Amino acid sequence: MRSVRIGVDTGGTFTDVVAVDEQTGEITTTKTPSTPADPADGFMNGVHKVLGGPGLAGVAGIVHGTTVATNQLLEDRPVNLGFVTTEGFEFILEIARQSVPDGYGNSYFWVKPPRIVPVHMVRTVGGRLDHLGREVRPFDEDEAVQVARWFRDQGVTAIGVCFLHSYAEPAHELRMRDVLEREHPSAVVSLSSDVLREYREYERSVTTLVDAAVKPTMRRYIANLSARLGMPFSVMKSNGGVLSATEVVHQPITTVLSGPAAGALGAALIAATAGHPSVITLDGGGTSTDVAVVVDGEPSLTTEGSIGRYPCKIPMIDIVTVGAGGGSVAWISPEGTLKVGPRSAGADPGPLCYGKGGTEVTVTDAHVYLGRVPPHLLGGEIPLSADAARAGIEALAAKLGLTPERTAAGVLEISAYNQSNAIRQITVKRGLDVRDFPMVAFGGSGPLLICRLVDILGLPAVVVPPNPGNVSAFGLLTVDVKNDYVRTHVTKDLSLDTAAAILRDLEAQAADALDREGFPAGRHVFARSADLRYNGQAYEVRVPAPAGPVDAAWRDEVTGRFHEAHRRLYGYGYRDDPRHAVEWVNLRVSGIGPITRPVIPEIEPGTGTPPAPASSRPVHFDDGWGEAPVYRRGDLRRGDVVTGPAVIEEYGSTLPLHPGFTAEVDGRANLVVRRTANGETR
Repeated sequence: MRSVRIGVDTGGTFTDVVAVDEQTGEITTTKTPSTPADPADGFMNGVHKVLGGPGLAGVAGIVHGTTVATNQLLEDRPVNLGFVTTEGFEFILEIARQSVPDGYGNSYFWVKPPRIVPVHMVRTVGGRLDHLGREVRPFDEDEAVQVARWFRDQGVTAIGVCFLHSYAEPAHELRMRDVLEREHPSAVVSLSSDVLREYREYERSVTTLVDAAVKPTMRRYIANLSARLGMPFSVMKSNGGVLSATEVVHQPITTVLSGPAAGALGAALIAATAGHPSVITLDGGGTSTDVAVVVDGEPSLTTEGSIGRYPCKIPMIDIVTVGAGGGSVAWISPEGTLKVGPRSAGADPGPLCYGKGGTEVTVTDAHVYLGRVPPHLLGGEIPLSADAARAGIEALAAKLGLTPERTAAGVLEISAYNQSNAIRQITVKRGLDVRDFPMVAFGGSGPLLICRLVDILGLPAVVVPPNPGNVSAFGLLTVDVKNDYVRTHVTKDLSLDTAAAILRDLEAQAADALDREGFPAGRHVFARSADLRYNGQAYEVRVPAPAGPVDAAWRDEVTGRFHEAHRRLYGYGYRDDPRHAVEWVNLRVSGIGPITRPVIPEIEPGTGTPPAPASSRPVHFDDGWGEAPVYRRGDLRRGDVVTGPAVIEEYGSTLPLHPGFTAEVDGRANLVVRRTANGETR
């Protein structure tokens, strides 16, 4: 009897599905339109489609990447939300930080957006702890009861609780939860000591409130999906791990970058298998493009991320998102210049060429007008109207006073520069040279602009995996179970006994979670890390910490890694300067339950000569219109080389190969695209 594992990634436009047969290693992929009104419909449609019919016979496991929590935050829909904090700190959300977003050189021109919880929905409770968790004033239970009853009477059903210094001692927050459970049992409650046991009250408060805001929606969605599936499944987390659905409903904030994280991990495995351990990943979708950097096989992590306008200090893969997808709208600014994005036409009505009532030119329309994508998507399932795209481009060109060709090419050029700027944010701004990294381009629109990105950024090569539109779904099947735990401990003179006790406690929490996930103790893996800074600095640098006994050698190893990481990031360090003491801030543990990853098979070599093109059509590249050969990717074999100008098409994506570029099929069926110089591949 076959045993199949399935990955399902729900995007804004399509739901992508990958199935791996655990006996044969065979990989099957498909796509189906997403159903925003009820994402579970698209999920079930995709599962049945990849299995060839209804029923889940032979399914050993399902992993899901979901945008339910992300969309709620991006659409700014946190409603019916209350906040409980320490007496005297009711304006913590209004005070926030001094930082002003880029583009506002003078803070007088920036108006703070509305808080996630309006001030009239904030209540305070007496009681106070100091920074070491010692009680200064006792918890006021009578006041807590009044607060709980007020929220009950107001009909507030999602409540975040963040008391001062509860990262050091959660006792007051736990008592507040007991009161809420007794006085307002229908409320969903998130405690900051559960969500983020780390100092900095503003970020901890907002992170806790985000968790409370998405918890009711995620619980309904997971319950609905569980009932329809009738079997357990797991959900992708932002930190690069997965968690069972029964556990993830208690920490839904960990799923806010679910899909993009899976894409980065899937691309990392594909690249490493092809001999590229360090790469840039580019996931091009219909609404946005997500970019990340992978160093030595591991995507970079951060706790300084945000979703929409909400800072979320949970560990997440360091992903930069830019509004430069296939549906990004081209528009004319008040100054008369052409802009592209970040606004998107979405899936409905979508680009003009979809024929669903769209009224604005998009990036996809520019590709269609220039002949760089076929007159249909998904092998003919979604026909495209070239006439509608042409009419839109011509109307936009008339307003700009340009030819339609220059207008369409300009739309694509601006989109390419938007993507390249996002890539610079995760490389140049992190102290990395973008020219040292090949790029893995995937997603439905990911390969469309790679030739321009090679020229703009000086990339050595771009790897386009087979079925690039399904890499995120494939990535779901490559992910270990992973939970993160943190404890703030600020000190310049680290006590080894205290550090050892904190790490033991964090590892015990991680072990309990792995036990609940079904991993025996012998398969538990613990990864330690620490956040350090030089005394006087405001923010920290995270470095890995070794396993084993916490002794003087362990402390010296961690501080040495910090000095080197700081020098690499900022260009300087104080390793041998005793005037700059090192301050420890946070200790962290990740509990990992490893899985068996799918194997990417090698393919048979071809003849060295690519097959004859399947067809040809007029395509506009930099040197104007010309008849370009069109190849079916499934016809290409290992070692085949296609020379531009050409177009390579497959079920879920298209690669326009510009003049001066080649695409070679490697041993894992990837297309490796390079710029040629003087007729030689560079």
